Amino acid sequence: MLVIGGTSSRNLAQDLAQELGTKFIQANVVRFPDGECYVRIEEEELDDEVIIVQNTHPDTSLVEMLLLQDAAAGMGARKITTVVPYFGYARQDERFKTGEALSAKVMIRALELNSKHLVTIDVHKPIILDWFRGQTNDVHAAPCVGRFFDGHGIDLVLAPDEGAMQRASEVARVIGADVDHLEKTRLSGEVVRMAPKNVDAKDKHALIVDDIISTGGTIEAAANQLKILGAKSVIAVCTHGLFTKNALDRLRKCCNAVYSTNTIENEVSVISVAPQIARVLRGQI
Repeated sequence: MLVIGGTSSRNLAQDLAQELGTKFIQANVVRFPDGECYVRIEEEELDDEVIIVQNTHPDTSLVEMLLLQDAAAGMGARKITTVVPYFGYARQDERFKTGEALSAKVMIRALELNSKHLVTIDVHKPIILDWFRGQTNDVHAAPCVGRFFDGHGIDLVLAPDEGAMQRASEVARVIGADVDHLEKTRLSGEVVRMAPKNVDAKDKHALIVDDIISTGGTIEAAANQLKILGAKSVIAVCTHGLFTKNALDRLRKCCNAVYSTNTIENEVSVISVAPQIARVLRGQI
């Protein structure tokens, strides 16, 4: 078994190889002046099971993943497992308007050309994995997030909405903290109040857990409200830290700290999800 890392997921691929106790290979990837991608796996052959770790977001990373798969197949890999830490286009799982592309299905079909096993981490809509004609696993990052915060004095774990309660509950179970979800109450045409539905946040050290932080607007509003409600501290954590439109800078003004896992590498991606991926690959989950 070999682990090959693409340019978007170097640290996670290295962590995964270490967890599995196997060889790590960093692919040689070059961008030409016209933006096209050159990929080479600098080994003599790959007569083994190969695990490729690479995001499919943005589009350039998707092309790199497809080229990595082809390079591994061309070198004789016996089986290719594709690990996509952050799966792009997962939101477009149906044709909402006439003439739209079914983007998630297109990406799945492309990835299965040279791969029999697809592993994602907290994919936005797990149902899209049903389109993959092979083995699939969606890894939950929550246990890794929980272990990271265990012993750090978190009293209350919050989901941004009721639909995200499972993730928050998994984290809270590891930490041994209360769990709740935030509920929006419209006080007027322009004023919305966000507060925990069942648990008082006063004098609590709160942790808001989300799958994706993009613009950060929801987390920013929630953190400000929790401070008004008397929370001692508010920390935000997510699986996928996109942090668009200066979101990280804005969140640092209202949160005591911001963290993400290393599915997308950035300055706060300090929580490795490699242990959970390794468990799936070993068949322990």
